[in-house]
Order: sequence, then structure tokens, then C-alpha cells
Amino acid sequence: MVEAYWIGNPLLDRVGPALVANLLDDRFRRRVGRAWPHLVAAVPHGARPHHSFHVLGVYPFVGLLRGGEVDEPLRVLDSCRIRWGRVVAAGDREAVVRSRRLEYDGRRLTLGPPHEEIATTGEGGLHLTRPLRSGDWCALHWDWVCDRLTDLQVRALRHYTATQLAAVNDAPASVLA
Repeated sequence: MVEAYWIGNPLLDRVGPALVANLLDDRFRRRVGRAWPHLVAAVPHGARPHHSFHVLGVYPFVGLLRGGEVDEPLRVLDSCRIRWGRVVAAGDREAVVRSRRLEYDGRRLTLGPPHEEIATTGEGGLHLTRPLRSGDWCALHWDWVCDRLTDLQVRALRHYTATQLAAVNDAPASVLA
């Protein structure tokens, strides 16, 4: 279940729209307040209990984008979502990773072309993954490498990121505005 939320796997496809709506209602209705009807409107468009929907749908940053503030909300959305990347070079404390950033065209969030970023692999003896080598796939959250990924996990993360981007992008324009 943990992997389903962070990376994605077939368990997510067993969670129907009514259950997603109930989960959102239980956890977020009071926090979202009067924007609640707009959040729940994303459910029929494929929202799933995946971290990417939490970041893209529940956090208020997409509304800030649609309101005209772009740079900081886009940076937060991109940093907080779990993203995949290919290790270009790895050291004890940092790795150069090729990943795809979120972009916003004034209407839709998309994944841009691959770019290289530097991510933390360890600090003060703390490492969240085994040592990395050039060519490894990894998961990134904020500025950290969180784990190595298998090819199957990369495919799952790509798929569920795409479905949750679609859920947010295809929901009515007023969603999270």
C-alpha cells in the first residue's frame, strides 16, 4: 500500500471514484473549506489516492498557478511530487540525475524535456537508498534521492503521474482556482 501511494501500482486501479471521494471527504473537506466542490470535481476525471494527486489536486498551488502566480507554486509542485530520474553520475553525498520538470502553459501542467539536476544522496551518514551508479533509475522528492527504482516502478510512476496530471488538467477550469 505504501508503494501504491508513492510510486503507484495496480492497487490504485481497484479504488473506485466513490471511495476516492469518501477518502477526500474524510481527510480534506474541513481543510479545503469552500473550495471543496471544486476539489471533488476532479474525482470523475481519474483522481486516485496517489501522492501526485495529493500534490497537484489537494495542495492550493494549482489554484495559485491559475491565478497568475507561476514561479514559486510551480517549483513547489515539481519538488514535492515524486519524480523519476536516471542517474548520470553519483557520489557519496550527491548525484546528478536527469529528470523531467513540470511546466505550466497558462492552462495545463505538463512534463517538460529532460534536464539535469543535483540531488542529495546522503547527509551526515543518512542515506535513503543504497549507493547509486550511473544508469540507475531513482525516485526524487524535493532535493533528495529517495530510492532506486526498477524498470517496472518507473513505468508505474510515469503512468500514475500522467493519470493524475490528466485528472487535474481535465477537471472543470474552476477546480482549485
